[in-house]
Amino acid sequence: MIMSPSDFFGVAELARRCGEGRKDFQQAYDMPKILVDGPFGTPSEDIFKHEVGVAVGGGIGVTPFASVLKSIWYQSQQQDSTMKLKKVYFYWICPDTHSFEWFQSLLQHLEEQMLERGAEGFIEYKIYLTRGFNTTMARDIYMHEEADGDAITGLQQKTNYGRPNWDQIFPELAGRHPGCDIGVFFCGPPVLSAMLHRKCNEYTDMADSSGNSSGTKFYYNKENF
Repeated sequence: MIMSPSDFFGVAELARRCGEGRKDFQQAYDMPKILVDGPFGTPSEDIFKHEVGVAVGGGIGVTPFASVLKSIWYQSQQQDSTMKLKKVYFYWICPDTHSFEWFQSLLQHLEEQMLERGAEGFIEYKIYLTRGFNTTMARDIYMHEEADGDAITGLQQKTNYGRPNWDQIFPELAGRHPGCDIGVFFCGPPVLSAMLHRKCNEYTDMADSSGNSSGTKFYYNKENF
């Protein structure tokens, strides 16, 4: 499945199956069948309209963000890029470790690319594992607590256990980006969608302890998948 023209991994796999590099003639029946559906615009494409974007994927709802994150990165690396987006936060809420298998390679690739280009921090991500960890896993996590990478995913960013504290996250975002319009993009369970929508409204133009507004506005967008 190729989700966008900038889907490097999907395009490379398609080229391989089509016999890239082969010089001998190939019969049509030996070639893979290609089905095209789209293109379709999605709410997540609006992330490029904001200086700061927040992407939240719950469970299988992380799927649309694979192409979105890759597109963001590739566009940011174009020499003549006029992209408005300057900072991306990605929150991935996983029900179990099996969800890590396919998406982990993408995050690892992005980590390597950002490090190589000196763009660490452009895409900042946090992974939350809500269940599926046992005593053996807990022991491994404890033993590797001081290691540079995560004991489960092998990524630089450590995995969090439990659910995100949105009442802590939203004020932190407002504090980091005062006066900014922040786009929040979500795909996942309806219950979490409703919660994030409420938090966006609650923390828009939030006043601090002195009564001063940060001027930060959160715009909620829901992806259907």
